[in-house]
Formats: sequence, structure tokens, C-alpha cells
Amino acid sequence: MDLKPFIRRFRDRFCEVEAQLSGPDAFANPQRGQELTREHARLRDLVAAGDAHERTLQELTENRGMLAAEPAGSEMAVMAADEIGRLERDEARLSTRLKLGIIPPSPTDSRNSILEIRAAAGGAESALFAADLLRMYQRYAETKGWKFEVLDASSSDLGGFKEAVVSVTGEDVYKWLKYESGVHRVQRVPATEAQGRIHTSTVTVAVLPEAQEVDVVIRPEDLEINVCRAGGHGGQGVNTTDSAVRIVHKPTGTEVRCQDERSQQKNKAKAMMVLRSRILDAKVAEEHAKYAAERKSQVGTGERSEKSRTYNFPQNRLTDHRIDLTLYNLAAVIDGDLDPVVEPLMADAMQRRLAAIQV
Repeated sequence: MDLKPFIRRFRDRFCEVEAQLSGPDAFANPQRGQELTREHARLRDLVAAGDAHERTLQELTENRGMLAAEPAGSEMAVMAADEIGRLERDEARLSTRLKLGIIPPSPTDSRNSILEIRAAAGGAESALFAADLLRMYQRYAETKGWKFEVLDASSSDLGGFKEAVVSVTGEDVYKWLKYESGVHRVQRVPATEAQGRIHTSTVTVAVLPEAQEVDVVIRPEDLEINVCRAGGHGGQGVNTTDSAVRIVHKPTGTEVRCQDERSQQKNKAKAMMVLRSRILDAKVAEEHAKYAAERKSQVGTGERSEKSRTYNFPQNRLTDHRIDLTLYNLAAVIDGDLDPVVEPLMADAMQRRLAAIQV
């Protein structure tokens, strides 16, 4: 792909945005001002990458000419060959960065997310693996500098979770977590297995971009709000006061419960945040259905035959079936090192979107 036309567009648009930001009314609309600031930072990086890419191509041409002119095996030829290897790696990295810039960023990529983890097929072992995934995402959030807050959780025997709903806030949360949606299948010997047999269980994961109030309008009369005492793990004050909140959106039947906070008002605010995100996700799915005759849901039914990713503990193997990715570093992934899994998924999505662009 010839990147020169795109690099020129980046420069032209960068100048336009810079001029707008310099204007007296740049922040008359604060939201618009923030959008321009983010675009300016993005374009500044792309222009710098474009300049570096052009310099790298020029140096590659010079070194390839030197290699062709020098006797094979000479000191200058060896130096030129080494330099060509380095420059080719730099060119590939810069090219990928620029290709990513060609694709318009998704408006939801920068949003916070609601992470929902539910035990599916496999009984107690499924609930235990749900707890493992919850810890995995919490550790991943720590490496990214994100805030990870459990809004609601339903515990099971043996320390597992039937369901957990989490708020993840920080920079570009949805951009990095959205590929986690799907059926996660685990193959291992459960702690309850006396004969050492490997069991297969599943957990469903859904990642929803946090909805803003302007995305979803919810009328007060469409809500049924109940309060009750919290259950499960928690401090004495949490479990002895009517602080838990259950909200039902009557037009859609969407139900949300939050019991994490002592304050009823705080639980209500968090429940409303989850409710808006779920309704927005349903609206997006409905819109997509207009243009697609068949669309798979994020997590399917959770059956063992449905899987987006398999975690095979006996072989220390992780397989993401969507892109045929296989890694033998399962222990590190479960400990929160998710980038080696997420980055190939992002690259695959980029390639598919690039293929759809008419150059």
C-alpha cells in the first residue's frame, strides 16, 4: 500500500485542527474542544510517524544501493546488510502505525467499560474459572493503570462466582477490552476431581462501552426501582441496611442490581450506569440486525461447543479460535499479561478494516 497520499492527508488535517484550536472559540463548546484536542494529539503522532517513515524509506534505498555496489562479504557490505535489517523492521513498525491511523477511530474506543463475567457450562468448575478470569482482568487493569470496581457479584461455593459485573475506567478501556467478549472455554483438572480427569467448562464474557446520558434517554416512569438488603460478602453495615438497589427498565425488561456501596444513592447511580450501557448495547445490536441477516451475539449460549478462546492448563496453552492464535504462556496470561493476546486481535481487525477501504 502506498502510504504517501495518507501521510499528506494527515499533515493537511493536522494544520486544519491546529488552526481551529488557535481560534478564539475553540473551547466555546467544551466537548468539541476536547474532541479537537484528542484529534490534534493523534494527528501529531501520525505526522511524526509519517516523517520517520519517509526518512526510513530513503535510508533503505541508500543502503540497498550500497549493498549492491560493494563486493560481497566486504566490511561495507556487511554493515549495509545489518543496517537494512534494522531499517526494514523500523519500516514495518511505522507502516503498521500509519495504517492504524488510516482507519477512523471508533467513537466508543476511548470509553470506560462494563465487564460482565458469568459462569456457563460446567457447574462449580465454571464458577471457579469465572473467578480466575475476574482476577485476570483485574491484574490486566492494574498494568494499564485503570480503575477496576466490582459493582455486583454473586458468589458460589468453593470461592467461585456465578456472575460478576465490573466497572473499568481509564484511558482507551473499550479499545483494549472489546475483543474479550465471547465464550471462554477452560480445560483442566478441577480441584473437586478425585480421579485426575480433565474437565471442560465455559464462562461467558461481555464487554459493553459505558453509555453516556446523551446516548440513551431513560424516562423515570419507565423504571421500577426496589431497594433491599445486600447479600453475600460485605461489611456488617452493607448487609444490615436497605442499600442494595434493583432497577428494571420496563420497556425492555432489562434488570440491573447493585449492592457494592453502603449508600443507597451510590448504588442507584452505579446501577443506572450499567442500565444505560446495557440498553445502548441492545440498541446497537438492533441497528446492526437491520443490515445483517444473521448476527451472532457476543457470548452465544455458553455451550462447550461455542468458544472464542480456549485455556488448556495441562498444556499451558491458550488458543484464540477467531484468528487461530496459539500461545504457550497460559500462566502469564492468567496472571494478567493479556497484551500478547489482544494485540494480534487488534491487528487482525485492522487488516480486515483496511481491506474494506477503497484506496
